[in-house]
Amino acid sequence: MKFEIAPNVYWVGKIDWELRKFHGEEYSTHRGSSYNSYLVRDQKTALIDTVWLPFAEQFVENLKTVIDPASIDYVIANHAEMDHSGALPELMRAIAPGTPVYCTANGVKSLKGHYHQDWNFQVVKTGDRLDLGSRELVFIEAPMLHWPDTMMEYLTGDAILFSNDAFGQHYATEHLFNDLVVQSELFEEAFKYYANILTPFSPLVTRKINDVLALNLPVNAICPSHGVIWHKDPLQIVQKYQKWAADYQENQVTIVYDTMWNGTRRLAEAIAGGIAATDKGLTVKIFNIARSDINDVVTEIFRSKGVLLGSPTINRGILAAMGSLMEMITGLKFKKKKAAAFGCYGWSGESVKVLNEGLEKAGFEIVHDPLSALWQPGPGELDRAAAFGGEFVEKLH
Repeated sequence: MKFEIAPNVYWVGKIDWELRKFHGEEYSTHRGSSYNSYLVRDQKTALIDTVWLPFAEQFVENLKTVIDPASIDYVIANHAEMDHSGALPELMRAIAPGTPVYCTANGVKSLKGHYHQDWNFQVVKTGDRLDLGSRELVFIEAPMLHWPDTMMEYLTGDAILFSNDAFGQHYATEHLFNDLVVQSELFEEAFKYYANILTPFSPLVTRKINDVLALNLPVNAICPSHGVIWHKDPLQIVQKYQKWAADYQENQVTIVYDTMWNGTRRLAEAIAGGIAATDKGLTVKIFNIARSDINDVVTEIFRSKGVLLGSPTINRGILAAMGSLMEMITGLKFKKKKAAAFGCYGWSGESVKVLNEGLEKAGFEIVHDPLSALWQPGPGELDRAAAFGGEFVEKLH
């Protein structure tokens, strides 16, 4: 399968309709994904990235229907992660021996570490150019967006930015242009992708966007490594990234809990009632983390200005699902979000202290002492929880 983006510029990737988990079991992909590979034909021919390893043979066979692989002059490896480079060994066996592989210095290290091959690596830096004939590929290093080896390319003439993991989505669709898909689905997946993958690198996102915009180059299309190609008004996703990278938040509070015998659930619902009664314009969402998709919950935390986490005490700690969430949000390094903890206990009651310390470590501003209830919360404790919710709202302003 090929898909023409511009004259002699083709998508030759793989749509993965069945994918439901990514990065091992870390990231949920409810709508599948795609592994985007691009072929640029001119006097010289360049192939930009490949696909994930399970589709390596299919990728090369498909490529043969478009071009004789032996006629590929240059291979561009923007990123060594295996969803991008997995078919590279199969490709290198199919093309002419010694075909150069262009990547960053860190890309050489990563690719050698993955595949233990000494291909004809050509190290490039920002501003280096690869002459294809009537057009050039201009290389742009983008370290930590989201790996140290990451880079992008700008194709002169057609004004296409091959942006690698930036501006992507895990979204399988037969319509590869952004204006041809359901917009609510597209932006939901782009938002989730940013929240769960790129949040820790937000300062670098802002800096790299500013670097690219400072070049004052036209951009007719943005071609990421996953999901749709931004063809109509392509800079709209750049503008979204600028917003999301600026300590993004909406007028929302997210309450996340786990529970053993529904005591902590009842506290969560009472807190939500207190929040709603105090500020009717505030959106309140509640999730049982043990029964919710963790990446969807993380996306809602990214959206929020206030976060409340609750767990009963077990073995002087917190329940396992809440522990997984805490580990994830610590790594994501959310900024300028306010938080508090709550939970039930029967014996010693350490869970709220564990949650409080975890939230502080994760970079949240603790604005209220924890709320705890012994055994099942009665009417008095539920009233106290509602008041706790109202007081938390006041701390948001």
